[in-house]
Amino acid sequence: MNITKNTALSLLLAFSLGSTCVIAYAEGADKSSVNSPNETIMHIEKAIVEISHRDFMPPSEHLKAARTASEKVTGNPDIVKNANASIIQAQIKANQFDIKGATDELNKTLELYKSLKSE
Repeated sequence: MNITKNTALSLLLAFSLGSTCVIAYAEGADKSSVNSPNETIMHIEKAIVEISHRDFMPPSEHLKAARTASEKVTGNPDIVKNANASIIQAQIKANQFDIKGATDELNKTLELYKSLKSE
């Protein structure tokens, strides 16, 4: 009977410690991905390249991904707000086939997000 109790106690302790470690790891991974604008910058750069090649379908996908990733970026609220607005403007201009306007907006957005990285 004591062996059964000790085994049950050991298993309960092992499962509780294991689940605590998984939860702590998941929270740490979530925090590191929230603050970084790297994913957004990557999508913006890909969209700029695609727009310069006059291929509008992939940039719209990259712009959608950049908007989604930009919602997770934290930092200076004014810079984040301006960068998000600039992505939206670039998306509008890309839909209107305004290559220069969309590229200018994306370059502006890229500078804003890169300034967040240096802070």
